[in-house]
Amino acid sequence: MKLGARILKTGIAIVLSLYLGLLLHSPSPVFAGIAAIFAIQPTIYRSYLTIMEQIQGNIIGALLAVVLVLLLGNHIIVIGLAAIIVILINLKLKLENTIGLSLVTLISIMETQSGNFIQFAGIRFTTIMIGVFSAFIVNLVFMPPRYENKLYFKIVNTTEEIIKWIRLSARHDYDHQLLKTDIKKFKDSINTMEQFYSMYKEERGYFKKNKLEKSRKLVIYRQLNLTAKKALETLKKLHRFENELLQLPEDFIQSIQEQLDSLIYFHEQVLLRFIGKIPTPPSHTETSIYINKKELFDFFLAHQRDYSHMDNSHLYHTMQIIASIIDYGEQVEHLDTLIISFHSYHNNQISIENAHNE
Repeated sequence: MKLGARILKTGIAIVLSLYLGLLLHSPSPVFAGIAAIFAIQPTIYRSYLTIMEQIQGNIIGALLAVVLVLLLGNHIIVIGLAAIIVILINLKLKLENTIGLSLVTLISIMETQSGNFIQFAGIRFTTIMIGVFSAFIVNLVFMPPRYENKLYFKIVNTTEEIIKWIRLSARHDYDHQLLKTDIKKFKDSINTMEQFYSMYKEERGYFKKNKLEKSRKLVIYRQLNLTAKKALETLKKLHRFENELLQLPEDFIQSIQEQLDSLIYFHEQVLLRFIGKIPTPPSHTETSIYINKKELFDFFLAHQRDYSHMDNSHLYHTMQIIASIIDYGEQVEHLDTLIISFHSYHNNQISIENAHNE
């Protein structure tokens, strides 16, 4: 269990909304606290979108509550009917995310028993909006999320673990059950990387220079994610078709090991180059040659000729392994090209700080 930033911000938003409710002498500040829970979001941009939607949803809930109470009263059947209408209106206006808070607004207003109803409705609506704005302020000021950090470290940690397994798998020196378990974990890590990428993409810049730099970074991070996926696919192929690999000629097996060693070493170098730990060459042509695609392909063709008289499925499986290695290598090469291009425009070193998950 980790006490992440979003958990802390939720607590701070509740405290702030309740405090403001008491400060403004609201008779029911608890509704502000409830609204703050609904309005807290993982990114500033999503928080901005949420507050815009919540304003619309709360207005719908408040207006409908006032109209129905004035026309039909506040019988429990009327409240149920009003809730159905609010849900339908929100769905029609594509405000699905505001349904919960709209219903809270509706019920909090319709539960009135006596007194000046219009004034009561206005106070309840204002109290709920205090909670919404409190959540937005907290998300804006307190511990703004740094999804680039989270994304980078998730990519690096996941890629490094996959690379370790590829190195062991190429030599058939590993625990099969443990690798099978880790492959499932890697799939979850890839999904988390994609979520962090989406959240980082949503973060908005305020200066043109920063926007250009971020747009180029987004291309690199997308390729980093894709390259990690290709590495995982290669690992899965090595694991799934291990028996077929063991049936290959010794020189073919040796070539695959050497090519994989060179490829994963190059992948590690590219990751370090991105953050400036390794100097960027003047052009991509000066980077190390990581894989001899022709050699691998020639070995496969020779092997295919040797076994052409046999109906052996391992030929097709071997072809999948070679294709996966070549595809993985091409993605690493493309990633290297993007990073070299990025550093040619932005000479500053990428600043990545330790990040904690929300």
